[in-house]
Amino acid sequence: HKMKIRKIKSTEGLLLRELRLSALADSPHAFGVKLSDEEMKPMHEYSLSAEKHATSESSTTFIALDDNIPIGQIGAFFEKSSGKPFICAVWVIPTHRRLGVGRQLISTAMTWLTERGAHDVYAWVANTNTEAIEFYQSIWFQSTDEHQPLPSDPDIMETLFTYQRDAQKVDAARSSLYR
Repeated sequence: HKMKIRKIKSTEGLLLRELRLSALADSPHAFGVKLSDEEMKPMHEYSLSAEKHATSESSTTFIALDDNIPIGQIGAFFEKSSGKPFICAVWVIPTHRRLGVGRQLISTAMTWLTERGAHDVYAWVANTNTEAIEFYQSIWFQSTDEHQPLPSDPDIMETLFTYQRDAQKVDAARSSLYR
């Protein structure tokens, strides 16, 4: 298995659509958009997204590939209103979970954000998505007291998680003292 992660190419609108629809079909309540809405979105919108994410310095998508077969994705962006750096739309196909693909996707996205000036990194996580919550906590993300309704299903709340670079260093130093 040759796993690699790379930025989406400007010509990969169809790939972006396939990954998005697969993620939503697999985990309908994990994301801020509805499968039915995404299925109805015209192809040219995906093409425009891929073009933008291939070249933008404020918003991008990374794809995980296994022997050139797409197995996962992640989005990274700076929120327009606040300038806060976010990761979003993290998804790995079920057959490749718990193999480190998600961690590599997040590491790649966080490096991209950091190279563009990010310090702390944020992610919204649906409160019902316990698998994702455990995953984020395992990689040093911490929940904040900020909550909002999930845009795709207002009955579900989501929580803002944050990765604080300095907090990780402190924790690492602390745990090494007691080993």
